[in-house]
Amino acid sequence: MKQQYNIGIIGATGMVGQRFVTLLSEHPWYNIKVVAASPRSAGKKYRDAVGKKWAMNTEIPENVADMTVADATADVEKIAAEVDFVFCAVDMSKDEIKALEERYAKAECPVVSNNSAHRHTPDVPMIIPEINPHHIEIIPAQRKRLGTKRGFIAVKSNCSLQSYLPAMAVINMKYPIDRAIVTTYQAISGAGKTFETWPEMVDNLIPYIGGEEQKSEVEPNKVLGKIEGGEIVPSNELSIECQTYRVPVSDGHTAAIFFSFKEGVKKPSVEEIEKMWADYSGEPQKLDLPNAPKRFIHVYTEKDEPDMPQIKTAREIDGGMAISCGRLRESRQFDYKMVSMSHNTLRGAAGGAVLLAELLTAKGYMD
Repeated sequence: MKQQYNIGIIGATGMVGQRFVTLLSEHPWYNIKVVAASPRSAGKKYRDAVGKKWAMNTEIPENVADMTVADATADVEKIAAEVDFVFCAVDMSKDEIKALEERYAKAECPVVSNNSAHRHTPDVPMIIPEINPHHIEIIPAQRKRLGTKRGFIAVKSNCSLQSYLPAMAVINMKYPIDRAIVTTYQAISGAGKTFETWPEMVDNLIPYIGGEEQKSEVEPNKVLGKIEGGEIVPSNELSIECQTYRVPVSDGHTAAIFFSFKEGVKKPSVEEIEKMWADYSGEPQKLDLPNAPKRFIHVYTEKDEPDMPQIKTAREIDGGMAISCGRLRESRQFDYKMVSMSHNTLRGAAGGAVLLAELLTAKGYMD
């Protein structure tokens, strides 16, 4: 592992790209070498390309503001030659994204993607670093398919999954879960919006987010799957049914979950589950990665804090990288019901991708 890695941000002017800029501008391992976006932004200074679209609560970092924006599609080989790897968060069609990310990988430039295009490619790992870090072991098989020595693609899961799947996965490691009903209440930043740009969301709720329900029902099984024969085979053990809502919240996705254990599994107590959450430590914590939360899952007990977790107080815990769980109690129709939440643009999007990159770096995949 080197002391410093030069990195590129592909799709740097969008909301997730902006979050990458704020997270990486002072990163101890990474130096932002390239910011890239669409042809309409290419050639401009970053501050001018973003302009009034800057949606972060802090100013544009000075070490990035005057960088000239590269063309994300026309300058692939040039960018690949200047950086050790790239983060990708572009707004394009899925076919275009798949092709673009493979171009970077085949140019021997690893790609850590926030996009959904490659989440179901069998040899592309989709990783929540604390839950399935071992899936990075599929990368040699992917490199063989791509014909690369360094280049590969790794992706993070959908942002809403981060709000509930980690809590369920930790339970599932010891007490296998059979089925779950999940309802997610998703912030407007998940749509790349603020209340200034989307005033119609004030005092409103939309009971539909295109494609989100399918992602919440399908993607968990890849995260919980196993490597066989050069691909990741999704699990078929857990059945999830989901509804999604867009709610008038700036940042933070909340999930209400009802779940039951497999037949024959001895039902753990509330206290046992809460202790499993509180005690759980994953690979990022063991490696002491820069963006790893000190405590992965923050627990609120139904007895002491029945009105928690709340978005305003919980979403920023450990730099927005912790998961918060509460309201765990018995259900009349399922075994248990609970609430879980996470910061969607930090843990769920750019922060989760940075943590994934840190895991890959620590394991030698960026060298």
